Amino acid sequence: MKILVNKKIKSLFCKITACIMLFTLMATLLTIFEIRPTVLVIFLCMIGMGIAIVVFCYGYFKEQNEIMETAVAQITEYISGNHKARIDCDEEGEVYRFFHEVNSLAAILNAHIEQERRSKQFLKNTISDISHQLKTPLAALNIYNGLLQDETADMPEIQEFALLSEKELDRIDTLVQNLLKITKLDAGSIVLEKKPENVAEMMKDVELHFAYRVEQEQKELLLSGREDVLLCCDRDWMLETVDNIVKNALDHTENGDTVEIKWQKSASMVRIQIKDNGCGIHPEDIHHIFKRFYRSRFSKDKQGLGLGLPLAKMIIEAHNGTIEVTSELQKGTTFTLNFLNPTKL
Repeated sequence: MKILVNKKIKSLFCKITACIMLFTLMATLLTIFEIRPTVLVIFLCMIGMGIAIVVFCYGYFKEQNEIMETAVAQITEYISGNHKARIDCDEEGEVYRFFHEVNSLAAILNAHIEQERRSKQFLKNTISDISHQLKTPLAALNIYNGLLQDETADMPEIQEFALLSEKELDRIDTLVQNLLKITKLDAGSIVLEKKPENVAEMMKDVELHFAYRVEQEQKELLLSGREDVLLCCDRDWMLETVDNIVKNALDHTENGDTVEIKWQKSASMVRIQIKDNGCGIHPEDIHHIFKRFYRSRFSKDKQGLGLGLPLAKMIIEAHNGTIEVTSELQKGTTFTLNFLNPTKL
């Protein structure tokens, strides 16, 4: 029987069997020799046997409980981050076989974690190297393009070509910078410097950043919220997030449309909303907009890189926040950023 493979169970079984056999032998002897009072003696023997069995079972189950508590403690320690924690499984039996499987699972998880760490490090190093290699020629091309514009001020066709080249160079530079940022966030090599920041002041910086574009495209960028709302965040990265979402809104609105940034604070949360009345997001795309390099076949924007929204989502999640999106075709889109507001007890 497999159940008797475990030495402790086998020992308990033997002890209980010995008690029963001893009681049976004593009852038989009492009957044969007609020892009086037989019933009382047999009754006392039964009580003794029962007590012995209870003691044996209590000792066994107490030991098993200690083994399980130790196993739970090791599993908890592993979950807490000590990936070297293991359960002792040197004995035989089904329980120890289960412990062995748990240890094997932990070893497999460790291997996957290490493989993922190496993959992220390789990706980080590769993209970092490529990006740094691209920076020098990009800077040179920008200089040459600037010289070309200066030297051909009286040649409209070449000027137009130079302006188009400048836009494409800016796109490549943006792509390189976003790839670097995403890679650093992926690799966990960025430490967010969180401190209480005034949301109104940050949103005014966003407004200032897009002021020229808004004026050129004859759009409106409206701000709405209290002046005293504070958010514990890394200011630069949070501005990067809101900038990317506002840029996305401006890319998908027409002349005369409006983009509104609203913020509010409740007892447990700070919420920032970026709302536009543009073309909206197609239902087919709504679940894919945070995927890297995703390009909608319905989008009119052919210049987007598909990295702005994924980067924004990563930064928000690094702040332990969430981002939600609702949209209706030809009516507009709303991005909602939620951040927990820690309160002092």
